[in-house]
Amino acid sequence: MARKIPLLPLRELIVFPHEVVPLFVGREKSINALEEAMSADRSILLCAQKKAKVNDPRPEGIHAYGTIGNIIQLLRLPDGTVKVLVEGKSRAKITEYLDEDRFFSVEVDVHDAEPIDPKEEPELAALMRSVQATFENYVKLNKRVPPELAVSVQSIDNPSRMADTIAAHVNFKLSAKQELLETESVRARLEKLYELMQNEIEILQVEKKIRTRVKKQMEKNQKEYYLNEQMQAIQKELGSQDEFKNELAELEDKIRRKKMSQEATDRLKKELRKLKMMSPMSAEATVVRNYIDTVLALPWEDRTSNKLEIQAAEKILDEDHYGLRKPKERILEYLAVQSLVNKIKGPILCLVGPPGVGKTSLAKSVSRATGRKFIRVSLGGVRDEAEIRGHRRTYIGAMPGKIIQGLRKAGSSNPVFLLDEIDKMSMDFRGDPSAAMLEVLDPEQNNAFVDHFLDLEYDLSDVLFMCTANSLHTIPLPLQDRMEIIELSGYTDDEKLKIARQYLLPKQLEQNGLKNVEVNFTDPSIKELIHYYTKECGVRGLERQVSSISRKLAREYIKDGRKKKAFKVDVRTTQKLLGPRKYRYNRADAADQVGMTNGLAVTIFGGDLLPAEVQVIPGKGKVTLTGKLGEVMQESAQAAVTYVRSRSLAFGLEPDFHEHIDFHVHFPEGAVPKDGPSAGVTMVVSLVSAILGVPVRKDVAMTGEINLRGKVLPIGGLKDKILAAFRGQMKTVIIPKDNEKDLVDLPKNVLKAVKVKIASSLDEVLRWALVTPDEDHPNLALKNFLAEEGESAPLNWVAANEYLQERRRKERERQGNGERSHGPH
Repeated sequence: MARKIPLLPLRELIVFPHEVVPLFVGREKSINALEEAMSADRSILLCAQKKAKVNDPRPEGIHAYGTIGNIIQLLRLPDGTVKVLVEGKSRAKITEYLDEDRFFSVEVDVHDAEPIDPKEEPELAALMRSVQATFENYVKLNKRVPPELAVSVQSIDNPSRMADTIAAHVNFKLSAKQELLETESVRARLEKLYELMQNEIEILQVEKKIRTRVKKQMEKNQKEYYLNEQMQAIQKELGSQDEFKNELAELEDKIRRKKMSQEATDRLKKELRKLKMMSPMSAEATVVRNYIDTVLALPWEDRTSNKLEIQAAEKILDEDHYGLRKPKERILEYLAVQSLVNKIKGPILCLVGPPGVGKTSLAKSVSRATGRKFIRVSLGGVRDEAEIRGHRRTYIGAMPGKIIQGLRKAGSSNPVFLLDEIDKMSMDFRGDPSAAMLEVLDPEQNNAFVDHFLDLEYDLSDVLFMCTANSLHTIPLPLQDRMEIIELSGYTDDEKLKIARQYLLPKQLEQNGLKNVEVNFTDPSIKELIHYYTKECGVRGLERQVSSISRKLAREYIKDGRKKKAFKVDVRTTQKLLGPRKYRYNRADAADQVGMTNGLAVTIFGGDLLPAEVQVIPGKGKVTLTGKLGEVMQESAQAAVTYVRSRSLAFGLEPDFHEHIDFHVHFPEGAVPKDGPSAGVTMVVSLVSAILGVPVRKDVAMTGEINLRGKVLPIGGLKDKILAAFRGQMKTVIIPKDNEKDLVDLPKNVLKAVKVKIASSLDEVLRWALVTPDEDHPNLALKNFLAEEGESAPLNWVAANEYLQERRRKERERQGNGERSHGPH
């Protein structure tokens, strides 16, 4: 039966007869079609588009078969769209498109349900029962379909209506639904519906099986693994674990091709067998895989070829650093021996010195000179032993220690390995990392170093270890014993001047954009920076000041429009750019002073003059020490007082002179802590000078520890101390005899400007330091002592006691005579 009716194209939706569906309509043609239907008998044809994304479909893009629907309700929404509720009535096929302008108007043939042949009723009834039973199973498996629907389907007697009702509620593909809609034969439609539902039930059963397996696994694992476990179950069901198998095959190939120790090869093969038996998503599999990857990434037998050309290496070291003769010689010695011997143990050098003298950068130069990879590990603040040896794999997040991580990063088993700030390690309840370093830095043991994470022996004997430290007293003695210690003292002023000329100035001018501008720093201006704007052993602060001047010159250059092509930096310009002087150096006084002696000390900034002042005041022998002195320095002061008392007769003093006076020993700059035994000779000279009233030479500086017998004992830091005396314009420096060997490290120009006197006893020190009294000086004993040579005898306390008793007897007699002379006549 032909009929004219408006058409409503649908996207991704198929409406069956007897199905009630809500629709949201927004296209203009579709809204016009609804209005036309509402103005007529509310009937409208519902056909699906072949391509849902097409906004304005043409007739050839619309399926020919559809469903004639009756509009139950129509509601216009504020945004211009229309919500409509339609009910499917019967199938229809488009025979002709009548109008396409305002809306689609079509002529259709209505296909009502065909009559049932009585002969087919039994077979059709059986087919209906099968479909109903299958749909009931489907509802049980699919929780999205309400169970009430299965009950309502059971009550439907009409086979065509039952087929359409089930087809509307089963989750088929659109193409399958369209095919069901186009099937006019009820029997054929039921058979096709039965087949489609059987396929859906099989899929639902597989999904249920997957869900059951996942649920069991989730009882053991956390809920966060749900998606991963579901994916695993799907892969198992589909049999697609090829990717994991490929990874295992790739690992097996890497293990076979990797050159490493036999122990490591056997261990990896064992771990790989364990990994094959594990689930790829399990936590243990991740740990095993991480372990295998770490071991394979290590450079077991991968080495860089060494550059053994001594001249080339020496040239590179000299290019990068000025001075530093001892460490350079040691590196060149190592290269020379290696060129003669196939295999030698890598040296373990420890560079000890103040900040900024080039310890860390020297290690980089050694790497460049030897052609090795460079790895730096900072040990400052490391307090856990596991940071060196690694964590055991039983811990979550376990990883190798810093040594193995460094070698992995380097990709070579013979790099230059710098252990920076080795003196800054500390310890706590987690262990002592310095104890773990004993094996790393022992040439006899590190060929079989065992990291806790690897649990394998690793050969570190080819590694060239270099350590840096600012001081040795915080490094345990067993660790010091395993290293070759090379002490680096501070640079002299001349060395700093040359370093600034050759390295710092070109570097900073280039970094600050003045490479093509002529900037001339005069020597006095650089010395001004060294003396009054920095106070250090190294050149780090000097580089900062040069950089500051360069930035200010760059600003001036830009401000001037880049016209100025040359700058001259003299002392006046330096003070103008950097402001007032920041530091001062102690220098010799203008005149000889009583009780004032120039001592020498070493600080973190290098050597410095340390004047000692002594005042003698009436009292009862009390000794006062000020200047924030440490315990060792206070004990040196007590030893100095005892020595002066033991030499009282030689100095022309009464044996009990100390009972009538107090001593006040003071070291200026009281806010700065001071300690150490090397100021002993300084305090003795100041005490003798203050007690006797004899001035100390203003151009003499001294250093040395003392004992109670008047011996001068050796001290440390001699180079820095003599350099401080040189800067302070001292003409003479008195040092212990045992330190005479250290003079070889001093520059020749310093030894030429400063006269060094070698003392073995305090008597010699006093004779060189004190000003010789005039001929009319009343203390003949003192004049004789200063004129003598060698060491005088200590005080004989038996003779001194007899002398004191005799003097007191005479005093009593004199007092008695005085009383009688004043008595009554």
